[in-house]
Amino acid sequence: MAGMVRIDRLLGNLGYGSRREIAALCRGGHVLLDGAPLRAADTKVPLADALATRLRVEGDALDPLPGLALAMHKPLGTTCSHDEAGPLVYDLLPPRWRRRDPPLSSAGRLDKDTSGLLILTDDGALLHRIISPRHQAPKRYRATLAEPLRADAGAILASGTLVLNGEDRPLLPADLRLDGPTEAVVTIVEGRYHQVRRMFAALGNRVLALHRDRVGGYDLPDDLAPGQWRILSGDALAAVLAPQAKTGGGTPAPEEPRA
Repeated sequence: MAGMVRIDRLLGNLGYGSRREIAALCRGGHVLLDGAPLRAADTKVPLADALATRLRVEGDALDPLPGLALAMHKPLGTTCSHDEAGPLVYDLLPPRWRRRDPPLSSAGRLDKDTSGLLILTDDGALLHRIISPRHQAPKRYRATLAEPLRADAGAILASGTLVLNGEDRPLLPADLRLDGPTEAVVTIVEGRYHQVRRMFAALGNRVLALHRDRVGGYDLPDDLAPGQWRILSGDALAAVLAPQAKTGGGTPAPEEPRA
């Protein structure tokens, strides 16, 4: 049986306002359950997926319930932070979602100069499973390098012996494929600070452009433009959690892109 939750607590955690503001919405007949107004903000409702189709607030469908997971095509120039100066990835989401509790967080960060697939969620267990090296969720990056790679680069990365500057613990083995003299595709299972850029620096090279196009077995969809996002569920979310990357085209997602 689904747990029960008060309307004012649910809507407050989803960012609709303070309890006083939500009470006013209820009194004004702006919160409807199955078409009937809920006048009392302390009314309890079942916290189940069906609630998203039964409850309407100010004429609109309820925002996604906690347990939300998104795939975003992070554009260049944005930062994976809640409070840094400049454009943030969270600015690309509906404004109210910035007030959700628990908050949406990125499962690993892409730096300001890196584009591509970013997974965001308010599910702490999911977040940990994606970013923990113990689960070894693969992340694939496409890098444009300043000069051709040394001949033994693939063997060094695969060996699990490469140590980054300033560290004393070697990296876990990584897979390298070349798409051209200066075009590299690398798959890692860790998420150390600026890891891919530092890996190539340790090999005597420099990354000019970096783009992530896969997490787990989920490929960044071809129809998801920079700055767009979509909700993940079902097969798409299962693909993110796949321990081994899949081959082939982008994984279908259940919703149309959002911007």
